[in-house]
Amino acid sequence: MFKLFVTLMRGKNADAAEALSDAVALPLLRQQLRDCAAALDTARRSVAMVMAYESREQAAAKRIAEQLADLEMRALEALAKGRDDLAAEAAGAIAQLEAEAATAARAIATYGREITHLRGVVSEAEARLRDLQRGHHLAFATAQTQKLREQTPSAATLDEAETTLVRLQSRQAETEAQRAALSELNAASNASAMQTRLAAAGCGAALRPDAASVLARLRAKAA
Repeated sequence: MFKLFVTLMRGKNADAAEALSDAVALPLLRQQLRDCAAALDTARRSVAMVMAYESREQAAAKRIAEQLADLEMRALEALAKGRDDLAAEAAGAIAQLEAEAATAARAIATYGREITHLRGVVSEAEARLRDLQRGHHLAFATAQTQKLREQTPSAATLDEAETTLVRLQSRQAETEAQRAALSELNAASNASAMQTRLAAAGCGAALRPDAASVLARLRAKAA
């Protein structure tokens, strides 16, 4: 039983850790991409530094080659003039320059191989980083879509909202009809009152028969 309990707890802990990992996956991926971009920038600077070293060695090799050509020409002239002493000193200087030239050539070759290698590494890292950034954009868009889908109201909720809207519109129509009827009644009442006032003032025919008019009508019938 105890072993079963321990296994259950380990399972719950694993589930919790996995849920936490899923919850922070996007922020974690964004930070990892920032770290990768920073490392890639450092690698680019390293390549640029090695290229600068190579350029410096190439300039030194060019200078040495020019000095060698000049010294060999002068040493030959010294031999032609019988100045073996100067020619011997020039030969020593030439030997030293040739050693420096060999060293510079080895350095240039080493830098060239390293630059080729580093450029390959940087190019591959750039391609992988671009793929990761595209994947991050897609994952972010998918997460936002899923969140929107979770927030989309259900069919039952939409039905209820539509029922509420119909009821509201019905009440508003009823209220508007009552207002229009009341306005019509008020207008009719005002017109009737005005007619009564005008008739009482002797303007136009009387609205109601009075005793005098009834008596006159009876006399007319009797005659």
